[in-house]
Amino acid sequence: MESLIQLIAIIAIILSTAFSVIGVIGNYRLPDVYTRLHALGKVSTFGVVLLLIAVILLIPKIWPMAVALIGLLLVFGPVVSHALGSAAWRTGVKMQGYPSQPKQSDNVQP
Repeated sequence: MESLIQLIAIIAIILSTAFSVIGVIGNYRLPDVYTRLHALGKVSTFGVVLLLIAVILLIPKIWPMAVALIGLLLVFGPVVSHALGSAAWRTGVKMQGYPSQPKQSDNVQP
């Protein structure tokens, strides 16, 4: 049973590493801040959650802290990505492929 748990943890670590590598490649290859934020937000969340799942499997005594970290990451990861994207938008960072900045809706103030 212990070897099965270790195998699942190793698979989670490998997947976590793969997600992180994909995130680095996306950060290098994508054209603007908005697409980079999208890629890094998703990839970092999945990568760290899989790594914490591996930690839970390998070190069962610290599962409450790891579950709390997973919860906080799932809640605040998208919030931080949105805040960074909104700050980039409000400071006038251009989107790649658009000749001018798309219009903001009437209820959003710059």
